[in-house]
Amino acid sequence: MDQLTTEIYKWMNSIDNNYLIPGSDLPAFGKPIIGCAMADDGLFSFLKKDIGPKFYWTPEQIFKTAFPETQASNIELSVIAWILPQTGHTRKAHSSETRLPSREWSCARHYGEKINDNLRRFVVTYFSKQGIKACAPVLLPEWSRKISNKYGFASRWSERHTAYVCGLGTFGLSDGLITPVGKAVRVGSVVVKKRFPPTSRQYTTHNEWCLFYAKKKCRACIQRCPAGAISEAGHDKIKCKDYIRKITGPYVERAQLGFHVNSCGLCQTKVPCESRNPTKCIERQASS
Repeated sequence: MDQLTTEIYKWMNSIDNNYLIPGSDLPAFGKPIIGCAMADDGLFSFLKKDIGPKFYWTPEQIFKTAFPETQASNIELSVIAWILPQTGHTRKAHSSETRLPSREWSCARHYGEKINDNLRRFVVTYFSKQGIKACAPVLLPEWSRKISNKYGFASRWSERHTAYVCGLGTFGLSDGLITPVGKAVRVGSVVVKKRFPPTSRQYTTHNEWCLFYAKKKCRACIQRCPAGAISEAGHDKIKCKDYIRKITGPYVERAQLGFHVNSCGLCQTKVPCESRNPTKCIERQASS
């Protein structure tokens, strides 16, 4: 993993690969963090059962979908996930907004996800050059969005949940993934036919790093949401999606980029978990 991590850092350090806007000197993302899980980790089976037994992929199912001619069991596969943190420049611009996304955030949402896709391809190619088969689940033509009986809007493979299994963070009240570098992030992953040591998960529950769940002290994301889609009961995906599709997406097309982008993310900035795990701050205060 050390060599892969080095290669990812080098790739992301190039402005030709990591730009906020094509031709800009501003990067889209800061330094990534990377984690790994073995494909036979029981959490992957749990996610399939919990989110969608009939449609949600396990790593083994993904690999068989991508490489039907290759035999591979869970014990031969690893899942590698990464976190791409939004830059301080983008977070600052977005923090000043209250109802509509900043232009910087919209650019990071659109061009940044293209960069994330390119990073997925880069990692797959990195392994391919070594004769090792790998695939990026969300780039497979078979990947699609689905409806979960339990959770509503879902997909065949969730990057956030994968990162959770890979030791990179836990979920907050808004459903965002709170990582060591905060919640203002993009997430990616690949499945590879090689065993890597798993990243240790520094948590035991799925919402451990959220101040609301940990201490009942924070409701900042509730206050930041212009759609009223976040409450103490959690995240209303329908309200969230409607606001993005009807308000922010058309706004980005009309006033910012000239095309529709599903941009919002106001709940990811101007909150205690914007750029850190806020529960660590509490731990340090308690021990001082």
